[in-house]
Amino acid sequence: MKIGFIGLGNMGAPMARNLAAAGHDVTGFDTASVAVDGVTPADTAIAAATGADVVITMLPNGAILRAVAADIIPAMTKGAVFVDCSTVDVDSARAVAADAQAAGLLPLDAPVSGGVGGAAAGTLTFMVGGDATGFEKAKPLFDIMGQKAVHCGPSGNGQAAKICNNMILGVTMIATCEAFALADKLGLDRQAMFDVVSTSSGYSWTMNAYCPAPGVGPQSPADNGYKPGFAAELMLKDLRLSQMAATSADADTPMGEMATKLYETFVETENGLGQDFSAMLPRFEKRSRT
Repeated sequence: MKIGFIGLGNMGAPMARNLAAAGHDVTGFDTASVAVDGVTPADTAIAAATGADVVITMLPNGAILRAVAADIIPAMTKGAVFVDCSTVDVDSARAVAADAQAAGLLPLDAPVSGGVGGAAAGTLTFMVGGDATGFEKAKPLFDIMGQKAVHCGPSGNGQAAKICNNMILGVTMIATCEAFALADKLGLDRQAMFDVVSTSSGYSWTMNAYCPAPGVGPQSPADNGYKPGFAAELMLKDLRLSQMAATSADADTPMGEMATKLYETFVETENGLGQDFSAMLPRFEKRSRT
């Protein structure tokens, strides 16, 4: 396929590289001057999108997505697939999809899970909203860039799935860190705690696969000084998106709201910026009840 790829940052660059390595004709654009193996550089987003069978965007937020979409939608070929892999608010995803559909395009919102490592290894998970025909056309590309793609329903549902998943992740990580800090103060060995919880009803991904306690469980950012696998500020971004969606949908999400406030404090007034989101554990270690 002829692919236009807009947004060649930490996630977009390896995704575009994997598509090019698989034999696709990839033209890429980024506001920063970056070179990606196998990807032909374009001077503008419009140039990258013109004549493409599929255009993929990986952008920082909904406002930038709306601006880029306004530029490239008129330049795209009718019947082309517009795949946005950014993590943005649901309202922006649906607004862009409506504009793309009105222009005769097949829009998909397809945020990802798996981080930079998953992008490089081609093991991302895609949560996809939009037209089923568009999903089938883009599926071979999802199979190159990732290990799984789930069609979640109409436009916006990919973003909905992503923010609901990450709201659970943020809440669960806080609970896991709180529990380890409590275990410490009760004199319970961390390994013993892990051995019990990881095989009991407290089982969770944050405990079993991404344990925030160094030296316990499989390797995780906790064993590397909490250098980010998934940065705390990115968790905060996703939690804020979840609360924007909850407000728009009139949904009561008290745990999500509290997790958002805790990560806001951690990132903005403590030392969480630039650390992994599991670095909540040393934060709680230092704190007392009052």
